[in-house]
Amino acid sequence: MLTTLLIANRGAIACRILRTLRAIHLRGVAVYSEADISSLHLREADEALSLGEGPAANTYLVIDKLIAAAQASGAQAIHPGYGFLSENAAFAEACEEAGIAFVGPTPEQLRLFGLKHTARALAKLHGVPMLEGTELLADVNEALNAAE
Repeated sequence: MLTTLLIANRGAIACRILRTLRAIHLRGVAVYSEADISSLHLREADEALSLGEGPAANTYLVIDKLIAAAQASGAQAIHPGYGFLSENAAFAEACEEAGIAFVGPTPEQLRLFGLKHTARALAKLHGVPMLEGTELLADVNEALNAAE
């Protein structure tokens, strides 16, 4: 049974997720870089865990730190928010491997739909109506020809 969710993001999106968690009576865990110590999402969370010093590349984007924070807090799930790691198949896989639910698409879905040409090919295969488009184009000249 899900009781605790870690939000692997910050700012407005984290606050929105925390509001929803409160409404459905789930515990919300926030993470932060030390530069964000006074952020609203930390005050609204049931628990806040530091990811250390430095920019997003050294904190919010470090998968091992996020998995460790989820494990330390007892979170059974991680919500990536948007941006950061929300479309990262490796992050979804790391959650899966750690026994933590990833709130979002599966790693396979992220890989298939993360690239427009593979998403279109899959949609076409299944007869999904689509707007006119092209396959991958080799260069600018091919793009200009297709646009004609």
